[in-house]
Amino acid sequence: MTNNKASATSIWLAPLRPLGRMGESLLDRVLCVLGAVGLSQAPEFYQQYLQRLGGHLDEARAALARYEAVARESGITLGQLIETTRAQAAEPVAKLGDVIAAAQERAESLATAEAALRTAGLWERPLVFLRHVDTEIAARTWEVFKPAVPVTVEGAVYAGAGMLLALLAYQVALVLPGRMLARRWRGSKSGDARVAEVRSTKQGRDR
Repeated sequence: MTNNKASATSIWLAPLRPLGRMGESLLDRVLCVLGAVGLSQAPEFYQQYLQRLGGHLDEARAALARYEAVARESGITLGQLIETTRAQAAEPVAKLGDVIAAAQERAESLATAEAALRTAGLWERPLVFLRHVDTEIAARTWEVFKPAVPVTVEGAVYAGAGMLLALLAYQVALVLPGRMLARRWRGSKSGDARVAEVRSTKQGRDR
């Protein structure tokens, strides 16, 4: 009886299997396209971020240059200007020393980041970007980001990597768990069928 039910269910589901395979193939292609298009924009975002970073660096250097000019006119170094200003009794003047120090640190940090990003190789760029990223500049870059059609070797490389990552994520997140659940379900059904068969056989002997 149970075997007959399983056979009937299999017959009813048989026409749906090609549709399932077709849907899976279509999903593969859609994910490949999305992955390729999405990751291929990484080099463009990188360039736009680098341009904005350069603008912030120019601005930071211009602000620092004014303090350096004051130090030169006073016949001292920038470090001495910072320490002298911090040592003043008047609190507003003392705080100005912290402002100058922060401006110096900002300019040096942005300069280091820009140099690292400009000299990073193709495969190093993601790690270098994560190591030196300024979240505020990145957020502003994203707000005005304009996608572009990748026409460089770098864009093609990132597009290919996007396809592979999308397929890997699809396999790990959906396909493998689905297959494990299907095996478990079939095993459960098979076990139920064996239990039902044993019970039927036992009942037949008891009679």
